[in-house]
Amino acid sequence: MTTEDVTGILALIGGAEWRPGCDFDAELLERSGGREVLVLPTAAAYERPERAVATARAWFERFGAEVRGLMVLSHADARAEANADAVRNASFVYLGGGSPLHLLSVLKGSELFEAIEQAWRAGAVVAGSSAGAMVLGDPMVDPRGGALTVGLGLVEQLAVLAHYDPENTNNWRTLELAPPGVVVAGIPERTALVRDPGGKWRTAGEGEVALRLDGETVTLERLSS
Repeated sequence: MTTEDVTGILALIGGAEWRPGCDFDAELLERSGGREVLVLPTAAAYERPERAVATARAWFERFGAEVRGLMVLSHADARAEANADAVRNASFVYLGGGSPLHLLSVLKGSELFEAIEQAWRAGAVVAGSSAGAMVLGDPMVDPRGGALTVGLGLVEQLAVLAHYDPENTNNWRTLELAPPGVVVAGIPERTALVRDPGGKWRTAGEGEVALRLDGETVTLERLSS
């Protein structure tokens, strides 16, 4: 897997964000060089998004950080230049969980997603959990049945299988449908697959990330190549 050189960190989290077990957030905050986290509760637009922001705020307070909620809930919100500017100026952008299909529809082709990519390439930390992690890859796992659809493509040839449980055989239906050359990353809750600025991938958190390529288990070194 290759992508252009970047200066920011990308963290793909399997779910259950902003809870005990996600202490890797402290490192992400430190590496961002700031004390504010910009949280996008977009994927939870129909599930009380303000509650997601409150959860993030309570979590990051323990690390001495402030949370600012950016209430981008519709495609019109994602087209607004003021919201895109907020993202461009952020040092740590965090996309929370919820509906990946809604999140994809809001961000696809928007100024806001362009701003996320610009911020990441300029050195910002970008984190996505559950739906937030799923949409950042391309292809993206379709939650309606495990097939693959077009994602946003911040990273290419990587499909994120969130809430991965090795005991759940349904988790790996996606493998039967993945085209050649696509890495499928099964990421458990409270676990992160992290891409450092030099392009090397690593894991953090409670669980073990499972990586499959063309039906075979692969290593983090293969993902980084």
